[in-house]
Amino acid sequence: MKPAPAEQAEREYNLRAAFPDHPQWFARWAADSAAARQSLAASLNLRYGSGPKQTIDLFPSPHPRGALLFIHGGYWRALDKSEHSFIAPPLVASGIGVAVINYDLCPQVGIGHIVAQCREGVAWLLREGPRYGVPAARLVVAGHSAGAHLAAMLLATDWEALGLPGAVAGAAAVSGIFDLEPLLQVSFNAELKLDAAAARALSPVHLRPPRAAPLLLAAGAEETRAFIAQSWLLWECWPECRPAGRDAPLFIAARHHFSVLCDLGDPHSALAGALRCLF
Repeated sequence: MKPAPAEQAEREYNLRAAFPDHPQWFARWAADSAAARQSLAASLNLRYGSGPKQTIDLFPSPHPRGALLFIHGGYWRALDKSEHSFIAPPLVASGIGVAVINYDLCPQVGIGHIVAQCREGVAWLLREGPRYGVPAARLVVAGHSAGAHLAAMLLATDWEALGLPGAVAGAAAVSGIFDLEPLLQVSFNAELKLDAAAARALSPVHLRPPRAAPLLLAAGAEETRAFIAQSWLLWECWPECRPAGRDAPLFIAARHHFSVLCDLGDPHSALAGALRCLF
């Protein structure tokens, strides 16, 4: 995907401008997340690394058959795990322990540093999760927006080289960005601090997973054209990771970049059902 002219890139990738109703979705996420923390057993704000924001929330399931590590979005520069607890209740009810992770944000750190922190989070969860009732012998990583990029980067990680063979069994990437080169054109790259070399090195489309773990690619059908194209691009680049029975990414009707995430909190939604199929 070639970098777009600056005006077009800003229109396609500045998502808060593209979807001016985003505040209502942020408010819903926060309210539903507060309710989830009230209703579920949880271990909150556990430290998994030395960075200021390297903390994680764990939601155990009574009879776990796997674990999900969820990574929030916000273009690597905003939002917080506390706004995303709402994804946990339907997963916990189906026997999946949930971890929701924070990471340090741009511009205080770069995206490469955030990728490394998320790898620390996986290693910590594999090691410490059982102490808190979240065993991660079968671990799926998932994320939204920038978090979807980070989930894809975790799937592309050579875990065997890090002494953790088979650490990640699968991934779900919701409304993700997998070719970072267009972001060289956007105004908020002043905070991301990407240059051409970093954008290429940190783009999953230029990497290959070391093993054929399944990757669920999903997005709202009403995303910007660029974000629809981003999901298709990784679908084409990683054919070995297409989940069994899927012949295309999952595009959710009547959902855009922010509203689509609420479907993860709905146990009856197509998105939640497709995620559960990874376990």
